[in-house]
Amino acid sequence: MKDKTVKKKNDKRPNTSNQGDEATDENAPRPRKNPSKVKTAEKTVKPNREDMAKENITKEKEKIMQPDEKRRTDGKKEKGKILKAVVRTNQKSTRNLGWVNRSCVNDQAVKNRIQDLLSSRLIHADQQVEWLARSIQCIDLTTLAGDDCPSNVARLCSKAAHPLGDNLTKALQIKHGLLTTGAVCVYPARVADACLGLERLGADIPVASVATGFPTGQTSLKIRLEEIEFAVANGAKEIDIVINRELALSQNWEELYNELVEMRKVCGESHMKSILAVGELCNLTNIYKASLVAMMAGSDFIKTSTGKETVNATLPIGLVMCRAIRAYNRKTGFKVGFKPAGGIRTSKDVLQWMTLMKEELGNDYLTPELFRIGASALLNDIERNLANYATGGYFMAEEMPMA
Repeated sequence: MKDKTVKKKNDKRPNTSNQGDEATDENAPRPRKNPSKVKTAEKTVKPNREDMAKENITKEKEKIMQPDEKRRTDGKKEKGKILKAVVRTNQKSTRNLGWVNRSCVNDQAVKNRIQDLLSSRLIHADQQVEWLARSIQCIDLTTLAGDDCPSNVARLCSKAAHPLGDNLTKALQIKHGLLTTGAVCVYPARVADACLGLERLGADIPVASVATGFPTGQTSLKIRLEEIEFAVANGAKEIDIVINRELALSQNWEELYNELVEMRKVCGESHMKSILAVGELCNLTNIYKASLVAMMAGSDFIKTSTGKETVNATLPIGLVMCRAIRAYNRKTGFKVGFKPAGGIRTSKDVLQWMTLMKEELGNDYLTPELFRIGASALLNDIERNLANYATGGYFMAEEMPMA
C-alpha cells in the first residue's frame, strides 16, 4: 500500500524548471524523500520474493534428498535400531486382514517359475568362490541339541568368528577376522554362554535365540512371552519365535496377528524372526497368508521352518515367501528379511537359494541384513569346497577343522 501511495503522489507533482536543473546540474538539491521511499520499498519487495522462491526450492530439494540422507544415516546406525523403527510403523499402519483373506497362490505357476530358475540361471564356476564366501556371512551358525553345554557353545562361537582355517584364509586372500558368520543361534539357556564366548574372542557377532516353546509352540502365550524376556535379558539380539500353527490352519489370522504383536513388543530392540513351520501349514496359500500376517505384526524376518518338521526349506516354498515379501514392500515401502532353514546342507543348495534371492528380491537380499540361512552342517561343506578350489586337492568332511 505504501508503494501505491508514493507513486500516486509523485505522479501528481507538476513538472517544474527545477526538475530539469536536477537532471543537468549535479550540485543542485534533489528531492530525496519520496524517491527514497520508492527505492527502499522496491528493494524490500524484490529480495523478499527471491528469498521466498529460494526457500521453496531448498524445501523441495530437502524433500527429494531426505530419503537418500536417511539411507546414509541408517547405514551408520546399528542394525537392531533400524529395524525397530520399521517395526513400529508396521504395527501402527500395516494391518490389512482383508488383503490376507483375498490372497491365493497358483501352485503350478510356482513350479514353473522354479524350473525356469534352475534351468536358466546358473552361476559361472569362476564366480562360485565369491558367492560361497559371501554365503558364509549369511549363515546363522546353529546348535539346538539336547546335549549343548558351555564348551560346545564356546567351540561354536570360535567357528563363527573364524569360519575358515588360517591356511585357507591366506590362500583366498581374505583378511584375518574380516569374514564371520551372520549370527550364532542357541537355546535361551545358552544365550549367556554364547555372549561370553564371543566377548572373549572380541567378535562382533549377534547372538540369536529360539523361543516361544520352540519347536512346537505348544505353551501358553504368557510362558512364551516370558521365554522371550529371558532370552533378551541374557543378551540375545535376535529372537526366532514360532507361530501358533493352530491359528493359521483355522484361518484365525486376527488372533495370530495379535499374538505376534505382543511378541514384538517383548522383543524390544532385538530382531524378531517369525518361524512359520511351513511343513505343517498344508498348502502354499496358507504359507503366503501367514507370511503377510507375520510381516504386518512387525516381524523383521520371516523364516521357513524350525528344521524339525518333515518338510522344511524348499525352493517353491521360498518363492512364495519371497513374493509375499515383495508384495509387502510394494505396499508399505519396508523390506522384511528372509531366512530359509532346514535341509540346506551343501554348497549347491546355498547357491540355488542365493540365485532365488537375487532374481526375486534383488542384490540387497544377498547381505546378512536381509538374508540369513539357518544351518549347522552347511559351513563345513562350504569350507571343503573352498579348500578344493584353493589347493586343487580333494578334502573329506572330517578333515575340515571344527574351530
